[in-house]
Formats: sequence, structure tokens, C-alpha cells
Amino acid sequence: MQKQQSYKQDTGKLYLVPTPIGNLEDMTFRCVKILKEADLIASEDTRNTQKLLNHFEIATPQKSLHEHNYKERVPQLIEQLQMGKTIAQCSDAGMPSISDPGHELVKACLVEGIAVIALPGPTAGLTALIASGLSPQPNLFYGFLPRKKKEQKQALSELASQKATMIFYESPYRIAATIETMKEVLGERQAVICRELTKIHEEYLRGTFSELIEYLDQQPIKGECCLLVEGASEIPEVVYEGSYAEQVAALMEEADLSSKEAIKEVAKRNQVKKQLVYQAYHQLET
Repeated sequence: MQKQQSYKQDTGKLYLVPTPIGNLEDMTFRCVKILKEADLIASEDTRNTQKLLNHFEIATPQKSLHEHNYKERVPQLIEQLQMGKTIAQCSDAGMPSISDPGHELVKACLVEGIAVIALPGPTAGLTALIASGLSPQPNLFYGFLPRKKKEQKQALSELASQKATMIFYESPYRIAATIETMKEVLGERQAVICRELTKIHEEYLRGTFSELIEYLDQQPIKGECCLLVEGASEIPEVVYEGSYAEQVAALMEEADLSSKEAIKEVAKRNQVKKQLVYQAYHQLET
């Protein structure tokens, strides 16, 4: 067990500074303050971060820290921290370490007993989740799936029984194929594509896998994408024979559901519109 108090260390401190995922107004006062007061900023891309620094009139020098140079850069940064320097670490957008560089430096600091202080701020996954309409709790952040279809199917197979709402990041160029694979492995589910979060063209696309696939076939999308997928149903997967009305009645008894909940589930299992099941259950004319 390791116990550490972030603010009581003789060495320097590493601050993990989240940066806006689109809208610069999402930058917090504290994040600006830390970036100004730090001795050095470790950035995923110094050119990208420089635009942010210029906007807030921050003159702190930068050093790059990314997946291609972390092995040589981390020891250099640790040396600076041991000399009492304060370093702010940030990625291009959102939280350091969340599908971005940073974790290696954090681990190295903990080994050396150097304080690591995380600042709260923007993160795409949870921002998209709370407006998605899918259940926010529990949730599972996965990030980027493997690119190769065989590996992707394996990863999704391991998630198939996951009951939490799942959060993925995906390229707009691959998202249609990814949803096709999800439907193949997970079956029909509700999902939400959120693109261009916090930007002018922010958009949420909500529907079943099939509906989203049909939409993307007709209108490819652009911009950063976050894909949210409902978890596996907790309702017993019992196969009921008979009409929609009989299925609803059986499910209400078996799973102790209200008629509204049972109608929704029967519609989902039969891949038909809820209105059709509703009319059948209430004996209304179509």
C-alpha cells in the first residue's frame, strides 16, 4: 500500500491539466493559473498547445511528451521534478491519459514519490454520456477499439454481457463499419453517436444500430466521434411464443415489468416499432 499526500512533498509537483475538447471557454481559471505558474509544460503536441497558450497569454515553455518519445522524455521530466520544478502535463484535448499520452509519466512520478495532482475539467466520454439519453450509471469507458476486425470482434465478445453503458471513441471514417461489427457481435441495441462536442456543429444521432447504419450509409459524418452503446439487458432472455400481446403479458409476469417496460422490450426483441406492440397489446387497430 502506498499513501501519498499531493500537497506535502519536498520535490516538485506534476499537475495533470485537462484542456478544452472544442470550446476554449471550457478552460477553467485554475487550469490557466497552473499553466502560467508552472516551470514547464509537457505537451502531446507543442504546436497545438501553443494555440491554447497564445489565447490565454501564457508564456510558459513547452516540451513534447507523446507516444513516440516518452521513453527518453519521462526520465528528463522526472529529473526536473526532483530538482523542485513544477510541471504541467496536457494532451491536445480533454484529460491526459484518457486515450492520450500521460500515464507513463504519472507511473514514474509515483515510483519516485513525486506528487501528482489532477485538475478537473473537460472529457469527451462523460460529457457525451450525460446528454445521450442512455443510462449514465453504471458506465464503462473503453476508448478506441482495435482497428482490425478480428481483434475488434474479440474485444466486443468480451463486452457482450456488460450491463453498463459503454463509451467508445471512433474515427468518422471507421464508425459505420464499427457499428456493423457491433450489431453482428452484440445484437440490436440502442446507441448514440455524438460528434463535434462543444463545437458549433455539435450533434447527437440516436437510434438502434440498424437505424444508425442506415443513416450513415446515406450521409457520412465528419468530426471527432464518441459512440455510446447501451449495456446488455438485465431482463431474462426468455423466448416467448405467441402474438406480441401474449409476449408482453408473459414478460410482465416473468420479469415483473410494467406494461410500458414489457412493450418496449418485446419491440426490441422483435425489432419492430413500439407503437406496433402497444397497439397489439391494447387491441387497437393499426
